[in-house]
Amino acid sequence: MGAVPLKLMPFNEAFDKLWLKLLGWFDALVVSLPNLVLALAVLVIAWVLGSAAFRGSHRLLGRWQLGSGVRHLLARLLQFLILGGALLIALSVLHLDRAAMSFLAGAGIVGLALGFAFQDLAANFISGVVLAIRKPFVMGDIVETPTLMGVVQSIDLRNTTVRTFDGRHAIVPNRALFENTIFNCSVCGHRRLELECGVSYGEDLSVVQSVATEALESLEGRDATTPVAVHFTHFGDSSIDFVAHIWFTFRSQADFLRIRSEAIKALKRAFDKAGITIPFPIRTLDFGIKGGTTLAETPLSLTHIPPDRSA
Repeated sequence: MGAVPLKLMPFNEAFDKLWLKLLGWFDALVVSLPNLVLALAVLVIAWVLGSAAFRGSHRLLGRWQLGSGVRHLLARLLQFLILGGALLIALSVLHLDRAAMSFLAGAGIVGLALGFAFQDLAANFISGVVLAIRKPFVMGDIVETPTLMGVVQSIDLRNTTVRTFDGRHAIVPNRALFENTIFNCSVCGHRRLELECGVSYGEDLSVVQSVATEALESLEGRDATTPVAVHFTHFGDSSIDFVAHIWFTFRSQADFLRIRSEAIKALKRAFDKAGITIPFPIRTLDFGIKGGTTLAETPLSLTHIPPDRSA
């Protein structure tokens, strides 16, 4: 079979159809021009309001002593909310509601996918925002976590830097700080020292308690509003043990180290002066089946074993 010859559309007919199409578009543009102007006006007004809201909220959040990163994030989030709402209104004015719904659905799917892909990053980020708002600690505070203790150096949206007392810098994820117990040692301004010691079984415990209390009450830097407490805890292997509770003014770890050292020295001086013995570890050998028998009271019997001459 031969090829079917192509019939070209006459130029005038093609031009007329194109012109009619353009006229239809122009008519539609003229009809929708008020809506288009209104939509553009909504976007412009939203842009101006969003910029003003960003600057105003940034200044307002500064009064709450939030970190610069958190202030910028919250202010920018408010601006994006205003612009997003204006975009939806503009699409509705242009009768593009289906496009708006498709946009929201697509944003939701993308957000869900990103949430699963970066859930740890998102958890640290959200934890950082919550920590910055609640402020359980600030820079310079001494904090203790289940794994470390040190001074807070910086607080970011994802991590918190803590300098330990041996000079190391620990980068702690904010999620770990948010989900675990944190001890802030700088909030109250005072702290309790627990000093454990032991005395000989031959000492008068009332005298020991009195001497220890008097010696520890004279410590410099001790909180005089709270008395020193000395309590006996248990019978040790070679001593009767006690613990002394001493409250003192706490500003840095150096205060804790100093008061502990001074308490040990004061307790040692007082016990030496009073003749109270802090015993070394002692082991008692008991040779009786039921106890209470010394080596001198134990009868000894020697058994002669003749040498084996068969070898």
